[in-house]
Amino acid sequence: MHADIVSPESLLSDFLETNTLGKAMKIKDFFRKETLVLSFEVFPPMREGSTAGLFTTIDQLVMAEPDFISVTYGAGGSTQEMTFEIASRIKNHVGTEVLTHLTCVNAATEDITGILDHLGRENIKNILALRGDPPKAETSFTKCAGGFGYANELVEFIKARDDFSIGVAGYPEGHVECPDLDKDLDHLKRKVDAGADFIITQLFFDNDDFYRFRDRAVSRGIPVPIVPGIFPIFNFKQIARIASLCGAAIPGPLFDRLSAVQDRSDEVAKYGVDHAVRQSRDLLGNGVPGLHFYSMNRSDHVTRIIRQLNIDRKAFRENEKRIDGGAV
Repeated sequence: MHADIVSPESLLSDFLETNTLGKAMKIKDFFRKETLVLSFEVFPPMREGSTAGLFTTIDQLVMAEPDFISVTYGAGGSTQEMTFEIASRIKNHVGTEVLTHLTCVNAATEDITGILDHLGRENIKNILALRGDPPKAETSFTKCAGGFGYANELVEFIKARDDFSIGVAGYPEGHVECPDLDKDLDHLKRKVDAGADFIITQLFFDNDDFYRFRDRAVSRGIPVPIVPGIFPIFNFKQIARIASLCGAAIPGPLFDRLSAVQDRSDEVAKYGVDHAVRQSRDLLGNGVPGLHFYSMNRSDHVTRIIRQLNIDRKAFRENEKRIDGGAV
């Protein structure tokens, strides 16, 4: 059987449809156009030096056709400059939309203004606005002189520029510093009221926690899309530490399975991928507007999950074109 011949014009058309080079695209518009918004998160290398390995991972993640890739940075604002460099390269050279993290840590209003100006020049129009974690040497967050103490204040400041689409974080099991779920939801409502366009949640492993969170948010009058954050487990010790830090509970049966094979990394990864696939399928069946995967700078587990989910990105692109054309 001969392969179909694809014309150069068709290849160029497909590239222009999915590539964001030179376009100022806002993530809030993806939620209007698409039935599923797919995204991945990466972070700058923890050691100083080349980002070649990271961009090898990014090139592999891009093959799954995400709508955007988010780029975080370390506690206390560490690696911030590298974060912006990576975000710019993803946007302007790789050609995939980008969401850059921005925190209140050690940043006065003039610092934030300078950052927003820089991001604008780099054609970056999407920000995940966070209060941020304190520097490693400190045990609690301290508002700097002339800065912001809460994420909603940062959102309001960014929104006044009217140049950016703004995302914020949500916590299905509550923020580690705010065990009162009602008060934590009050904080989220303030961020949305200040101008946030969408919410990406902290990782969780029990979908019921997400559904309860979503229902409570809707009942509280929070109208923006709420995207679940999925963490593919591939290292037992790592996930036990991360879950403890962010307050995410690992369901007993899953913990027992992982614990039994914790010294066999291939078995841990298998269970982790299987759980993420089941988790994602259930979420998709319950109407989530997107899936956001915490890649931990690895592409293998995430791409395995996407393949098993049989997510047809071409169908979503066709839906986007119909909406743009006024067909629906």
